Amino acid sequence: MDREPLILAFCCHYCAYAAADLAGSMRLQYPQNVRVLRLPCTGKIEVNYLLAAFERGVDGVIVAGCLEGGCHFLEGNLRARQRVARAKELLQEIGLEPQRLEMFNLSSAEGGRFAEIVTTMVQRLNHLGPSPLRHASFNPEPGHPLAGRGSATAQGDHLGPGPLPADAQQIEHALETMSQQAQAALAGEDRHDCCRS
Repeated sequence: MDREPLILAFCCHYCAYAAADLAGSMRLQYPQNVRVLRLPCTGKIEVNYLLAAFERGVDGVIVAGCLEGGCHFLEGNLRARQRVARAKELLQEIGLEPQRLEMFNLSSAEGGRFAEIVTTMVQRLNHLGPSPLRHASFNPEPGHPLAGRGSATAQGDHLGPGPLPADAQQIEHALETMSQQAQAALAGEDRHDCCRS
């Protein structure tokens, strides 16, 4: 799995997550490189969550919400689109390709489209190559916006607590923690924000 791109998909509960579930139920073939994190609404996504996913070592991030005009929380997906646009600007500023982050809108009946989205993102990330933040050897030049933040031994100067994960197993664990915290939020439990482990 270290050589394959790893993608985190933030999916809204009502549409995109249901579409991902439908893709699985339909036994549609798509790359297994994606980890789906269910949110009550993509409007809950914050720029720092998107950036934290990259800091934790994912190669790409998908934000998938309801169709525009069909959000169950009225304007959540519109807010998410603005936040994704801002996060893409920040990625560009720090030297990562903004194409590593994309937002899609789909309905709960579009399992096939979800599979296409994942396949397209994997192809895009294969073309871009691995994220430099995924590797412990990433050591930017002094003055680079990420200087002191990319090594596996850096402490506390990034969005998530503790050192950045250096391999796929650590990334998987970090994503599992984020997923559990998102599930707890859906269940109404009071937990810390979803980017902390």
